[in-house]
Amino acid sequence: MFLLILVGVVLHRKFNFNLQTFSNLLIYFLLPVVCFKNIYEADISKETISSVLLYLVIFNLLLIGGSIAISRFYNFDKKLSSTFQNSSVLSNSANFGLPVSSLVFAANPLGLSIQIMIAIAQNILTYTWGFYNSVSASTKGKGVIKKILKLPILHALVLALLFRLFNITIPKPIYGPLETSADAFVAVALITLGAQIAYIHIRSISKLVIISSLFRLILSPVIGLLVILSLGIDGTIAQALFISSSFPSNRSASLLALEYNNYPEVASSVVVITTLSSCFTVTIVIYLSQLVFP
Repeated sequence: MFLLILVGVVLHRKFNFNLQTFSNLLIYFLLPVVCFKNIYEADISKETISSVLLYLVIFNLLLIGGSIAISRFYNFDKKLSSTFQNSSVLSNSANFGLPVSSLVFAANPLGLSIQIMIAIAQNILTYTWGFYNSVSASTKGKGVIKKILKLPILHALVLALLFRLFNITIPKPIYGPLETSADAFVAVALITLGAQIAYIHIRSISKLVIISSLFRLILSPVIGLLVILSLGIDGTIAQALFISSSFPSNRSASLLALEYNNYPEVASSVVVITTLSSCFTVTIVIYLSQLVFP
């Protein structure tokens, strides 16, 4: 998996890709296809959906509360606090998380379907809490709601649920290309991720960058594990939730920091360090998830 990220770094440095094209391909085609296919195929009960949603609410509230507490403890200024909180709480559940889950749960659509739910929840969290965390509290929420409703992956989720609800069978001539497209997602997403971090330079590793990286890669999985155990979740669902808690910082945190001039160099450093370090940390969490939740 990390070899594909490296391929993205090397190829982008050599050929200078148009990253917007890759991003559009993922957001408007491959991500919705993967979402539709796995939700359509997976057997997800109401109890499973309820458990996942309850976990996400508790888990994210604890992360947000923890990041705010640390910001106040170190007396960060308002802008620095915003960047620290976004970098620590917002994880790369789509471009990183979905490829990882595709590999881990290759023979189990349920695991990947749960990760899709998490990716959608992260998008909503980014465009609500993450956005308002970066701008003034007086900013109107109308544009945010429009952004959420326009998410292609959300449309794919609704469409897949409707197909399941009405037991609509997709003809093979249509489903075949859909499966082929879904298979391309992992490679394209990881190569794109590599290209995105290819030219991000780390000028210095400050104490803040280290704290945020440790929060994202170590404290987050610990909190995730405790929430899973306290809710009595087990099996594939527990594995998927635990693994998702360990993903690196979301590039959206860096983009928000850049757009509103909230210490963008700090946010980009956290993205690079957590992405590179996740080669080890995510691997360990995947191994532990299979031991703790067989």
